[in-house]
Amino acid sequence: MTPETAQLGLIQRDRARLWHPYAPVSPDLPLWEVEGAQDVRLRLRGEDGTHHEVVDAMSSWWSAIHGYRHPVLDAAAMRQLGTFSHVMFGGLTHAPAVELAERLVDLAPSAPGRPGLERVFLADSGSVSVEVALKLAVQFQTACGNPRRQRFLSIRGGYHGDTFAAMGVCDPVDGMHSAFPGLVAGNVFAPRPPAAASATPETVRAWASGFENIAAEHAGELAAVIVEPVLQGAGGMYAYPVECLTVLRQVADRHGLLLIFDEIATGFGRTGELFAADHAGVVPDILCVGKALTGGYLTLAAVLCTAEVAATVSTGRAGALLHGPTFMGNPLACAVANASLGIIANGGWRTDVARINARLAFGLAPAWELDCVRDVRTIGAVGVIELHDDVDVTAVTAAAIRHGVWVRPFRNLIYTMPPYISTAAELVQITAGMTAAVAEVHERGPAQKPVPTGWGGAG
Repeated sequence: MTPETAQLGLIQRDRARLWHPYAPVSPDLPLWEVEGAQDVRLRLRGEDGTHHEVVDAMSSWWSAIHGYRHPVLDAAAMRQLGTFSHVMFGGLTHAPAVELAERLVDLAPSAPGRPGLERVFLADSGSVSVEVALKLAVQFQTACGNPRRQRFLSIRGGYHGDTFAAMGVCDPVDGMHSAFPGLVAGNVFAPRPPAAASATPETVRAWASGFENIAAEHAGELAAVIVEPVLQGAGGMYAYPVECLTVLRQVADRHGLLLIFDEIATGFGRTGELFAADHAGVVPDILCVGKALTGGYLTLAAVLCTAEVAATVSTGRAGALLHGPTFMGNPLACAVANASLGIIANGGWRTDVARINARLAFGLAPAWELDCVRDVRTIGAVGVIELHDDVDVTAVTAAAIRHGVWVRPFRNLIYTMPPYISTAAELVQITAGMTAAVAEVHERGPAQKPVPTGWGGAG
């Protein structure tokens, strides 16, 4: 750092060197410095020197489900640091990874008469876990004598990450396909299911029939079906009927396709069940988890699959799953993940999520009275205000901070996924702050030109 740089504030130094997610390099990019975090609160400092204590309504992009500086997670990290923080996973193993695999298998979706998820591949991040899942499906089909099955069937509105194969199964219109022509794979997309709030048996059957027809038409070239079960996250916070998961399972079985559930956002209780798949009692062949896996402490994800999938790939021509991250099975991350899953196993997450859902539904109801609002909806510990027009991200974020709430809107949505430990008072603050911010900015018209936020995804 030069003497000149030392005279600048942290935010100015950031703007000179760093590039933030879904944002341009800009000297005007709104930023707040985090000076500390505890439980569900962040201590922020603005560029003008003002200080704000805010409730983190985002759980740090849906990961910090137990809040910040949790004593159990802190202790787990410190214990592992006292042993070793990292070791390569090629040819070596360690207790935190083995314990984590055992825990995940025990918690994974299950159903009578259906093969369970018995094998675990540890990845670096959610996007990487999707890449692994897609590789796994293609290698499985090739090992089964179906080398032409290289494509994937998904539904519109999905988001599965920002790496190339993951982008290829995101929504083909609202995703990033057009920015990378020739590089993002061309896959097959069916219409998204009807919205959960307005679906009827007739609309579900009509969607199911259309999905079946598309699968049948392309079956010879498809390796798997991949979806976010029940709730599409960064694609629009869109909930659809749980019955659709049964349809997906039946269609996949009928056409010899694997079924991949991306539960990176929905896993570990967020929708009201431990996994969204549990709403329908459906077991996928491959399951991706991430985000909340370590309680937001460290990046880690996992891919679970059935014994048949693992054995078939292992005895195929390649003789192995062709993926191997340097930091695969990082002991520090695995140790914290075990502690986080211990809190989930021993705690009252189900009661907490139900309590949060009730508070969000009640607290966001006044937003219906605003002319700028198209919809208000909740599922589990998720609350959404949907506008008719795109949200002014800069103005709404600043307004919410003034009301003591940190949100990160995108597209036409202001939403919350609060930590499970949020109190009744904190949930009141979140819902009141969101509603007030929307009213202040969008009931009077755009306050200022919003800073471009790219695709508005969620990491």
